[in-house]
Amino acid sequence: MPADLFDMKARALRRDRAARHGAELFLLERAFEDCLERLSLVNRRFSSALLIGSPDPHWPERLKRHSGTVEVVEPGALWARACGTDSKAEDEWAPPAGAFNLAVAVGTLDTVNDLPRALAAVRHGLRPDSLFVGALMGGDSLPRLRQAMHAADLVTGAATPRVHPRIEAAALAPLLGTVGFVMPVVDVDRVRVSYSSFDAIVGDLRRMGATNILSQRSRRPLSRVALQAARHAFTPDGTPAVELFEILHFAAWTPAS
Repeated sequence: MPADLFDMKARALRRDRAARHGAELFLLERAFEDCLERLSLVNRRFSSALLIGSPDPHWPERLKRHSGTVEVVEPGALWARACGTDSKAEDEWAPPAGAFNLAVAVGTLDTVNDLPRALAAVRHGLRPDSLFVGALMGGDSLPRLRQAMHAADLVTGAATPRVHPRIEAAALAPLLGTVGFVMPVVDVDRVRVSYSSFDAIVGDLRRMGATNILSQRSRRPLSRVALQAARHAFTPDGTPAVELFEILHFAAWTPAS
């Protein structure tokens, strides 16, 4: 049996660290606000919603503008507690059949070990003619950071897993169809952010709870020489670098009975 790609304990701890030290939510807030805008275009008020990923304790209340009740599934213990629930991993959780008629997932499904299982769980928890909307990080994210980490590996002479593989936009809609959703739509939002240095982007990723959680990651920090190589590769001429975050927005329905 293959080893898990992601270390789920580290994933939860990264989110807890971000919660303790002050989360940086500009990307997640952008994605969540987009989900709310999409819901405002649907001529329906939902009765019961599932919110997957909630780094802001105000998100459930904001989602209640579109749904009578909101249940939260959040992998980080501190963020879960702030929302009045216990932490859960999305691909290890089984919702009651047909408990919801809306599901919103923001910023976590790209780091589960079994994405088809997580999506199938959401499908199981939705009634007929229910809506599933969300956002996750896409495969074209962080090209400058990938180059910087490659430069660090060249210095050390040993490549180690450092940057997460992510799902491609073209693969997401078929995957939603495979687990039983219909009319899947995927849009790509490419967000470009200027960073003054390698350390600045690493700091943001820490505050997002989005640093390395690969099971096969090195547990040792970068050496001084490797760190300098990464810094130089990220901003080779000393001017700010523009990094790309690719956000995949999706929407799909369950079949009407």
